[in-house]
Order: sequence, then C-alpha cells, then structure tokens
Amino acid sequence: MTIAIIGAGPGGLACARVLQLHGIDVTVYDADASVTARDQGGTLDIHADTGQIALADARLTAEFAALARPESQSKRMLDPSGALVMEHLADDDETAAPEIDRRQLREMLAASLRPGTVRWGHKVTEVRDGGEIRFAGGGSVTAGLVIGADGAWSRVRPLLTPATPEYTGISFVEVRFTDVDERHPAIAALVGAGHMWANGDGQNIILQRNSGGHVRGYLGLKVDADWRGSRSELLERYAHFAPELRRVITDSEGDLLHRPIFALPAPLTWPHRPGATLLGDAAHLMSPFGGEGVNLALLDGAELAREIAAGPSPDEAVLRYERRMLERSGPIAAGANAAIKEFFDGDFDPADVPDFAEEAEQWKRNATEYLAAREG
Repeated sequence: MTIAIIGAGPGGLACARVLQLHGIDVTVYDADASVTARDQGGTLDIHADTGQIALADARLTAEFAALARPESQSKRMLDPSGALVMEHLADDDETAAPEIDRRQLREMLAASLRPGTVRWGHKVTEVRDGGEIRFAGGGSVTAGLVIGADGAWSRVRPLLTPATPEYTGISFVEVRFTDVDERHPAIAALVGAGHMWANGDGQNIILQRNSGGHVRGYLGLKVDADWRGSRSELLERYAHFAPELRRVITDSEGDLLHRPIFALPAPLTWPHRPGATLLGDAAHLMSPFGGEGVNLALLDGAELAREIAAGPSPDEAVLRYERRMLERSGPIAAGANAAIKEFFDGDFDPADVPDFAEEAEQWKRNATEYLAAREG
C-alpha cells in the first residue's frame, strides 16, 4: 500500500521517520517551498511522556539533546504591577520538558528522512474518495493510505468529519526581540532563562526565550477574530500594567503579528474510514494552554507508524491507532479549550498554577508507565 502524509510539520515528519526505520516507504507533501521557507514560530517544550517518547522511537534522542535548552524550563509569573507571584528555576540537567525552537525541531526531523521523501512546494487543495490527492496548479497522485498531518485547516479532515475549527474569542499578538541581551536588556531581565507570564484582568503578557538571543512575546486578549490593533491601542488596553511590562509593546521589533486562537470541538471523534486518518492539529487542534499540541502530534505520528509496522494490515493498524489517539487527546483538548476561556473570563486564580517541579516528576512517571505498558 502506498502511504502519503500531508503536512511536513513535526507530527508528519515523525511519522515518516518511524515508518522508514521500519522499512516502509512513504511520501510527504508540503506546501512550503523548503524546510526553511518561512518562519516556524517560537519555542516548544518537549515532554518526557509524549514528545520525547516519539523522538526516541525516531532514534533522534541524541540529536534533540544537542539542540534542546534544559535551562529554559525555568518559569516566572508576575502580577500587573511587576511583582513576582511565582518562580520556578530549572536545573541544567532537568530532562522533563527541555525547550527547542520549532524551526530546529522541524529541520532535525526533516534531515533524518531519506532524500526526496518530502515533496516541497506541493500544496494540497483537496483529498477525494479513493485517496486521490489534488494539488494547487494541477496534478494529482493517489495513495492507499492518506495521513492528514496538515494542521488546523486540514484538507484531509473533511473525509472523516465535518468538524471545523472555531474561534475561541482570544487572540495573541506576537512581538519579537533579537540580540535581546545586548539590545533589550530590560526584556532579557524580564524573561530570564525561560518563560515569563504577567496576568491581570483577563489579559496577559508572555515572553519566551528562544535560541540565538531571540525572545518572542505574546499579548493575549479577548477581541474579535478580525481585530488588528495598533501599538497605541494595545498600550491603552494594557494601561494597568507596569511601565517595565508595557515595554514589551513599545520596544518590540517589526510589525505586530496577530494570531487568533482557533480550536476544534473537543472531544472530537469520527467513524473509522479505511484509507484515511489524522494526527496532530488536524485531529485535535486545541488552545495552547498546557503546551500539549506539538507533543501529542509527535506521539501520534510515532504511534501510527509503529502500528502500521506491526500489521497485519494498514487498515487494522489505523483502527488501533485511532482508538488510542482519540481516547488520549479528547480530554486533554477539552481541558485546554476550557482553561483558556476561564482564564480570559477573569476566573484565573494564581493558586491554580501547577507546581512545576511536581509536574516535571509526573511527566517522568508517566513516561515510565507508558513504556512499561507498551513493552508488557
């Protein structure tokens, strides 16, 4: 059976890598002209009980460790006045959820595949019954199994469910800083080695340290999906935040990038259909609260590949995979979608912030239990 993966994000690439390690041919189609054709977004924490298991299945643990930043697991929370509410300082050898830039993760996974596996510049416009994949500009191919790893606006999903992403009512406005320690020392001091949150009245400011002296920031607020506010409008909305926090708005470089947050209904299920399945955001797009999206996508991809390799037929493998994936992702997605709405409705209580040291240990325990169950 020919296998086609639509989408060369982390989940699709992880699936392709594990399939190839098991001697199974696969082709990946992606709209981007190359792996470096566009900005890939910010930093990702790769959890021990999901994403790291997938990377181990892909035999990329050492490559990941060479790029990851354990120190960036440190976190601090401020109130609107700038006062410290909570701080967690991660040890340099903490392995629970090291950070890696999305660009680095994608390039690492793509480089692990056989040359020519990814067909760049192939934008899929439609997937039809029978596995026909149609591309922008003309042309098509047919595959016995089409795996939709193509994100929020998946072209594969309509084969399985009419569900579409819905706007959560919350948007993030992205800001950026380069050479932050030299050019923006005040921002560097705010973010520290990892992450900073400042929360107040249903609005927040998030800063994340990336590699290479870069910092990305996000201003979260309730607005219409098509809202495009200026710096002056944002300064008005954040007037109750301290001047040192408002510098995230005034000192940011380049244009403001508006990112409305969409999510699929959760838990989402669909009746099994031979010849097609979904993974990652295509299957369970959720709010970013908890950082589970990329981790589930990686584990989805690795698990699907392992099931296909286990046989006896791709269809039986997909059925086993879907049962496990949907059971796992449904509660997580529902929780993440509820959490973002509760937070921006002003119901957030700092006492609800998890104990990050305990959370790290739980991820490690979960990983041990997962692997023991799999081997058992």
